[in-house]
Amino acid sequence: MRIDAKNLSKIYGDGENRVVALDRASLEIEEGDFLSIMGPSGSGKSTLLHLLSGLDRPSSGNLFYDGEDIYSLPDSKLSAFRRRRIGFIFQQFNLLPVLTAEENIMMPLFLDKRQPEEAYFKELVNLLGIENRLTHLSHELSGGQQQRVAIARALIAKPDVIFADEPTGNLDSKSGGEVMELLKTVQEKMGKTLVVITHDHRIARMAKRQFLIVDGILREVSGGANE
Repeated sequence: MRIDAKNLSKIYGDGENRVVALDRASLEIEEGDFLSIMGPSGSGKSTLLHLLSGLDRPSSGNLFYDGEDIYSLPDSKLSAFRRRRIGFIFQQFNLLPVLTAEENIMMPLFLDKRQPEEAYFKELVNLLGIENRLTHLSHELSGGQQQRVAIARALIAKPDVIFADEPTGNLDSKSGGEVMELLKTVQEKMGKTLVVITHDHRIARMAKRQFLIVDGILREVSGGANE
Protein backbone atom coordinates (compact mmCIF):
# COMPACT_ATOMS: atom_id res chain seq x y z
CA MET A 1 0.00 0.00 0.00
CA ARG A 2 1.43 3.34 -1.09
CA ILE A 3 0.13 6.81 -0.24
CA ASP A 4 0.89 9.82 -2.42
CA ALA A 5 -0.17 13.27 -1.23
CA LYS A 6 0.22 15.96 -3.85
CA ASN A 7 -0.06 19.68 -3.02
CA LEU A 8 -2.64 19.26 -0.26
CA SER A 9 -3.97 22.60 0.99
CA LYS A 10 -6.64 23.49 3.50
CA ILE A 11 -7.96 27.04 3.63
CA TYR A 12 -10.63 28.39 5.96
CA GLY A 13 -12.59 31.59 5.40
CA ASP A 14 -11.86 34.28 2.83
CA GLY A 15 -10.76 37.89 2.60
CA GLU A 16 -9.41 39.22 5.89
CA ASN A 17 -10.60 36.03 7.63
CA ARG A 18 -8.69 33.74 5.28
CA VAL A 19 -6.51 31.21 7.14
CA VAL A 20 -4.17 28.82 5.35
CA ALA A 21 -4.03 25.83 7.70
CA LEU A 22 -2.03 23.70 5.26
CA ASP A 23 -0.03 25.00 2.31
CA ARG A 24 0.58 22.61 -0.64
CA ALA A 25 1.93 19.70 1.39
CA SER A 26 3.34 16.77 -0.57
CA LEU A 27 4.79 13.48 0.66
CA GLU A 28 5.03 9.82 -0.26
CA ILE A 29 4.43 7.03 2.24
CA GLU A 30 5.57 3.50 1.43
CA GLU A 31 4.22 0.30 2.94
CA GLY A 32 5.83 -0.32 6.34
CA ASP A 33 7.02 3.27 6.80
CA PHE A 34 7.18 4.81 10.28
CA LEU A 35 6.79 8.60 10.03
CA SER A 36 6.58 11.34 12.61
CA ILE A 37 5.16 14.77 11.86
CA MET A 38 6.15 17.32 14.46
CA GLY A 39 5.11 20.90 14.94
CA PRO A 40 3.88 23.38 17.56
CA SER A 41 0.23 23.91 18.39
CA GLY A 42 -1.59 25.48 15.45
CA SER A 43 1.08 24.51 12.93
CA GLY A 44 -1.27 22.43 10.77
CA LYS A 45 -0.14 18.95 11.80
CA SER A 46 -3.58 17.71 12.86
CA THR A 47 -5.07 19.25 9.72
CA LEU A 48 -2.56 17.28 7.68
CA LEU A 49 -3.41 14.06 9.50
CA HIS A 50 -7.13 14.59 8.90
CA LEU A 51 -6.48 15.07 5.18
CA LEU A 52 -4.08 12.12 4.85
CA SER A 53 -6.55 9.82 6.59
CA GLY A 54 -9.69 10.85 4.74
CA LEU A 55 -11.35 12.49 7.75
CA ASP A 56 -11.54 15.86 5.98
CA ARG A 57 -11.43 16.99 2.37
CA PRO A 58 -8.71 19.38 1.14
CA SER A 59 -9.37 22.77 -0.41
CA SER A 60 -7.05 21.66 -3.23
CA GLY A 61 -4.64 18.86 -4.03
CA ASN A 62 -4.93 15.10 -4.36
CA LEU A 63 -4.44 12.06 -2.16
CA PHE A 64 -3.81 8.68 -3.78
CA TYR A 65 -3.93 5.28 -2.11
CA ASP A 66 -2.41 2.75 -4.50
CA GLY A 67 -3.12 5.12 -7.36
CA GLU A 68 -6.76 5.84 -6.43
CA ASP A 69 -7.69 9.39 -5.48
CA ILE A 70 -9.78 8.73 -2.37
CA TYR A 71 -11.31 12.22 -2.49
CA SER A 72 -12.97 11.29 -5.76
CA LEU A 73 -15.04 8.74 -3.81
CA PRO A 74 -18.55 9.57 -2.56
CA ASP A 75 -18.88 9.95 1.20
CA SER A 76 -20.36 6.48 1.74
CA LYS A 77 -17.51 4.75 -0.07
CA LEU A 78 -14.92 6.97 1.62
CA SER A 79 -16.35 6.01 5.04
CA ALA A 80 -16.13 2.32 4.14
CA PHE A 81 -12.57 2.84 2.90
CA ARG A 82 -11.57 4.40 6.24
CA ARG A 83 -13.18 1.60 8.27
CA ARG A 84 -11.40 -1.14 6.35
CA ARG A 85 -8.00 0.27 5.49
CA ILE A 86 -7.20 2.96 8.07
CA GLY A 87 -6.77 2.74 11.84
CA PHE A 88 -6.95 5.76 14.16
CA ILE A 89 -5.41 6.43 17.58
CA PHE A 90 -6.30 9.68 19.32
CA GLN A 91 -5.06 11.60 22.34
CA GLN A 92 -8.43 11.27 24.12
CA PHE A 93 -8.67 7.43 23.74
CA ASN A 94 -12.37 7.78 22.71
CA LEU A 95 -13.45 4.56 24.43
CA LEU A 96 -17.17 4.05 25.02
CA PRO A 97 -17.62 4.01 28.82
CA VAL A 98 -20.51 1.52 28.86
CA LEU A 99 -18.52 -1.12 26.97
CA THR A 100 -15.83 -3.45 28.22
CA ALA A 101 -12.31 -3.27 26.83
CA GLU A 102 -13.02 -6.24 24.57
CA GLU A 103 -16.24 -4.69 23.26
CA ASN A 104 -14.44 -1.42 22.55
CA ILE A 105 -11.75 -3.28 20.61
CA MET A 106 -14.34 -5.15 18.55
CA MET A 107 -16.43 -2.07 17.73
CA PRO A 108 -14.92 -1.39 14.24
CA LEU A 109 -15.75 -4.94 13.17
CA PHE A 110 -19.31 -4.72 14.53
CA LEU A 111 -19.87 -1.45 12.65
CA ASP A 112 -18.72 -3.14 9.45
CA LYS A 113 -20.76 -6.30 10.20
CA ARG A 114 -17.64 -8.47 10.23
CA GLN A 115 -16.71 -11.36 12.48
CA PRO A 116 -13.49 -11.20 14.52
CA GLU A 117 -10.63 -13.62 13.95
CA GLU A 118 -10.07 -15.20 17.35
CA ALA A 119 -6.40 -16.08 16.80
CA TYR A 120 -5.56 -12.55 15.60
CA PHE A 121 -7.49 -11.00 18.51
CA LYS A 122 -5.52 -13.08 21.02
CA GLU A 123 -2.22 -12.21 19.34
CA LEU A 124 -3.08 -8.52 19.48
CA VAL A 125 -4.15 -8.33 23.13
CA ASN A 126 -1.18 -10.44 24.23
CA LEU A 127 1.24 -8.24 22.31
CA LEU A 128 -0.28 -5.16 23.97
CA GLY A 129 -0.36 -6.76 27.44
CA ILE A 130 -4.10 -6.29 28.05
CA GLU A 131 -5.26 -9.92 28.00
CA ASN A 132 -6.23 -9.65 31.70
CA ARG A 133 -8.16 -6.39 31.27
CA LEU A 134 -10.70 -7.39 28.62
CA THR A 135 -13.74 -7.50 30.93
CA HIS A 136 -12.99 -4.13 32.52
CA LEU A 137 -14.83 -0.89 31.73
CA SER A 138 -12.76 2.10 30.68
CA HIS A 139 -12.98 3.83 34.09
CA GLU A 140 -11.43 0.70 35.63
CA LEU A 141 -8.32 1.04 33.45
CA SER A 142 -5.30 3.30 33.82
CA GLY A 143 -4.57 5.86 31.12
CA GLY A 144 -1.87 3.66 29.64
CA GLN A 145 -4.19 0.65 29.59
CA GLN A 146 -6.93 2.71 27.93
CA GLN A 147 -4.54 3.76 25.18
CA ARG A 148 -3.47 0.12 24.69
CA VAL A 149 -7.13 -0.78 24.22
CA ALA A 150 -7.43 2.08 21.72
CA ILE A 151 -4.39 0.73 19.84
CA ALA A 152 -5.97 -2.73 19.70
CA ARG A 153 -9.20 -1.17 18.41
CA ALA A 154 -7.23 0.63 15.68
CA LEU A 155 -5.61 -2.66 14.61
CA ILE A 156 -8.49 -5.13 14.91
CA ALA A 157 -9.72 -4.62 11.33
CA LYS A 158 -6.18 -5.21 9.98
CA PRO A 159 -5.81 -1.74 8.39
CA ASP A 160 -3.00 -0.89 6.01
CA VAL A 161 -2.00 2.27 7.86
CA ILE A 162 -2.31 3.63 11.39
CA PHE A 163 -2.62 7.37 12.05
CA ALA A 164 -1.88 8.43 15.64
CA ASP A 165 -2.68 12.00 16.70
CA GLU A 166 -0.67 12.92 19.84
CA PRO A 167 -1.12 9.34 21.18
CA THR A 168 0.76 10.09 24.42
CA GLY A 169 -0.70 13.55 25.02
CA ASN A 170 -2.90 12.43 27.94
CA LEU A 171 -0.30 10.18 29.54
CA ASP A 172 2.51 10.76 32.01
CA SER A 173 6.08 10.43 30.75
CA LYS A 174 6.51 6.80 31.84
CA SER A 175 3.18 5.57 30.42
CA GLY A 176 3.71 7.61 27.25
CA GLY A 177 7.12 6.06 26.69
CA GLU A 178 5.69 2.56 27.19
CA VAL A 179 2.85 3.21 24.74
CA MET A 180 5.24 4.51 22.07
CA GLU A 181 7.54 1.51 22.49
CA LEU A 182 4.49 -0.74 22.06
CA LEU A 183 3.40 1.14 18.94
CA LYS A 184 6.89 0.78 17.51
CA THR A 185 6.89 -2.96 18.32
CA VAL A 186 3.48 -3.43 16.71
CA GLN A 187 4.61 -1.50 13.63
CA GLU A 188 7.70 -3.66 13.25
CA LYS A 189 6.19 -7.07 14.07
CA MET A 190 3.03 -6.60 12.03
CA GLY A 191 4.61 -4.60 9.20
CA LYS A 192 2.13 -1.76 9.56
CA THR A 193 2.55 1.74 8.17
CA LEU A 194 2.53 4.19 11.09
CA VAL A 195 2.16 7.98 10.97
CA VAL A 196 2.46 9.78 14.32
CA ILE A 197 1.59 13.42 14.92
CA THR A 198 3.44 14.85 17.91
CA HIS A 199 4.94 17.95 19.47
CA ASP A 200 7.42 15.82 21.47
CA HIS A 201 10.98 15.64 20.10
CA ARG A 202 11.64 12.31 21.86
CA ILE A 203 8.69 10.66 20.15
CA ALA A 204 9.49 12.21 16.77
CA ARG A 205 13.02 10.81 16.88
CA MET A 206 11.71 7.24 17.23
CA ALA A 207 10.43 7.36 13.65
CA LYS A 208 12.42 6.23 10.62
CA ARG A 209 11.37 9.36 8.74
CA GLN A 210 10.76 12.71 10.39
CA PHE A 211 8.79 15.68 9.11
CA LEU A 212 8.41 19.19 10.50
CA ILE A 213 5.42 21.42 9.87
CA VAL A 214 5.42 25.14 10.66
CA ASP A 215 2.72 27.62 9.60
CA GLY A 216 1.16 24.98 7.35
CA ILE A 217 4.37 24.26 5.45
CA LEU A 218 5.67 20.68 5.56
CA ARG A 219 9.24 19.54 5.04
CA GLU A 220 11.16 16.35 5.70
CA VAL A 221 14.07 16.77 8.08
CA SER A 222 17.23 14.73 8.61
CA GLY A 223 17.61 12.13 11.34
CA GLY A 224 15.64 9.06 12.31
CA ALA A 225 15.85 5.80 14.16
CA ASN A 226 17.65 4.11 11.26
CA GLU A 227 20.43 6.67 10.91
